[in-house]
Formats: sequence, structure tokens, C-alpha cells
Amino acid sequence: MLGEHETEIRRCLQKGAHKVQVDFTEGRLAIKIDPSGDLLNSFIALNNLALARFSAAERARIGVHTCPGGDLDSTHSADIDYAELLPSLFELHAGNFYIALAGERDPVRVLKIIRQYMKPNQRIFAGVTGPIDPRVETPEEVRDRVVQAAKYIPVEQLGTTDDCGFSPFSDDTSTSRDTAFAKIRSRVLGTALAARIIGAE
Repeated sequence: MLGEHETEIRRCLQKGAHKVQVDFTEGRLAIKIDPSGDLLNSFIALNNLALARFSAAERARIGVHTCPGGDLDSTHSADIDYAELLPSLFELHAGNFYIALAGERDPVRVLKIIRQYMKPNQRIFAGVTGPIDPRVETPEEVRDRVVQAAKYIPVEQLGTTDDCGFSPFSDDTSTSRDTAFAKIRSRVLGTALAARIIGAE
């Protein structure tokens, strides 16, 4: 299993992927299934065995995605506090972390937890659009979310991403291609607006 996982990542790197994102949706779900944290810790250890097969330079191009799930426009573990996941998540030996934030009730609290546990060599991509929300965010909304995140995460370690839910599952056609691209467009434009503000401060 580790060999296949390594092969998949290496093929992406060899084809020139700027970053390779590993899905870790099961992280938050693991706490729901096993509140003791043992299942989560076993997942962390298993992923680190795979990441150990890569050089430091390669790990800087590998990222981990976490969210409360987004299949069929619903979440499976949104009721699980990020505070129970993030301290362990940042023990993964990856260089990038894609964290769903747009759908969180209290993103500032999550940002404070991220600030507490993130490491100097880790880059945080904060979720600024919600794919399972049918409303398209405006660039200004995205801008404000990025500026807010920059108050807690050093700018040189901050990036933006989308929360989960864009995956075209065969039985989920609720998010149209037009909506998906409109949200991505708002993320790109909003991030650029935020960069001007942050750069001027």
C-alpha cells in the first residue's frame, strides 16, 4: 500500500506538478469514529511512513488536504472540533496544508489553533470559498477572509484554497461547472485584492 501511494505521488512530481495534494478527509472523521485519538494517530504514523520515502525538497511540494467532508453537499464530521485534529495534523511531515475554513462557524478560533501548532517549514492554504454552498462568494468576501487569515498566519506561509466539494461524484451534479469556475475566479481575484492590502501594510 505504501509503495502504491509513493508511486502515485512520484508520478505527479515527475510530470511537473507544482504541488501534490494528498486527501486526508479521514482525519477529522477518525476522531468521530474513535474519540480516543488512536485511529487518527495511526493514520498520521502511516502517512509519515510514506512521506519518509521522499526527500525534504520533495516533501516541500507535497500537501495534505483536510475538511469535514463534502460528498453530496453534506459533511460527515463538521461537528468534530478542529482543536482535536490540528495538533496531530501538523505532525505530518508535509510542506503544505490545505485546510477547509470557509464553512467553519468560527474561523478565527481555527486560525488561532493553526498559529499555535503550525511549524516554520509548513505553508497553510486557507479555505476561502465553500464549494457546497450554492452562492458564489464575491472577490471582496474572499479578500476579507484572506486579510483575516493574515492576522494569524505569517504572510510568507499563507496561501488560499477552496473547501471541499468540487469533486464530480457520479451521483452529485448539484455544483455546476459554471458555479465551480465562478468560485475559483472569486478566489483568484479576492486573493489578489488581499495581496495589495497586505503588501501595503
